[in-house]
Amino acid sequence: MYGFRIVDDLQKIDQDIKRDQLKYHQKRVMVSKEFTFDAAHHLHCYEGKCKNLHGHTYKVVFGISGFVDDIGIVMDFGDIKQIWKEKIEIHLDHRYLNETLPKMNTTAENMVVWIFEKMEEAVQDLPNQCRVEFVRLFETPTSYAEARREWMISE
Repeated sequence: MYGFRIVDDLQKIDQDIKRDQLKYHQKRVMVSKEFTFDAAHHLHCYEGKCKNLHGHTYKVVFGISGFVDDIGIVMDFGDIKQIWKEKIEIHLDHRYLNETLPKMNTTAENMVVWIFEKMEEAVQDLPNQCRVEFVRLFETPTSYAEARREWMISE
């Protein structure tokens, strides 16, 4: 029933499927993409091992929502990657965060809000009413901070 088979005839646009069928719905949908970066930092006014200069391999996860376009896409994953590379990662990857970020204690809680704001600024003028729904920043594989849209706009 679920065996492998080779497609005999590849579906053709305007023949097997019409262009107005490509957009299946008119709902808001969220797409998500994750990235990693390596960086060093230390915390001020903190009594614990993180007061010393040290590094992490961070993971950041974006949730971006919008309405699908005429071919059923909210936002191309490659466009999310381009924004990450050009507008955000350049401030983070292989950097001393205390030096490259705005004046703040470089906690995961502060950093995730800064990352949210940078991505929100980048997507606000894109089509399909794109907006950032959440950003999750993992400082370790089991510890993360999260910023959600409802918290960012209402508080």
